[in-house]
Amino acid sequence: MTAVPVTEATAGGDAVEHTGRPVLVVGVDGSGPSWDAFAWAGGEARRCGGRIVAVFVTPLVEPEAALSISAPYNYSGALEARDQIAEEIAGEVARRAHELGVEVSFVREKGDRAHVLTEVARSEHADLIAVGRSTKMLHPLAGSVSHRLVRDRRLPVTVVVP
Repeated sequence: MTAVPVTEATAGGDAVEHTGRPVLVVGVDGSGPSWDAFAWAGGEARRCGGRIVAVFVTPLVEPEAALSISAPYNYSGALEARDQIAEEIAGEVARRAHELGVEVSFVREKGDRAHVLTEVARSEHADLIAVGRSTKMLHPLAGSVSHRLVRDRRLPVTVVVP
């Protein structure tokens, strides 16, 4: 896992000290609820002098590849599309963090979203994970990332409801 600093808030032009500052991990995927969670985390980070680690997670297996049994699947095209989406989200994270006046790092990982968010939070010694509430119809039945994180109980989780 590599956290790439996207913005760095400074006080009077001096470098910011990271020790003892609250760390909020936020799951971002470009959806409305994830941006709501980012905005909430930005407000919290600004109020308490903390910083944000924005995490974008791509699945290990592309859903389209799993469904394409008979037709050939363009893996390189899918990877390019995922890279482009990650770059766009990183740019939007930087823009929103600048508007909020908070320091943010961007992390892109592959894997299970709930597991990756938990692992990033542990490695960053985060105080909290923030995610948006899923708006997908089947998630109340199948389980959303937010529901799985809350049930896990290893770290405090805030689910932002729009």
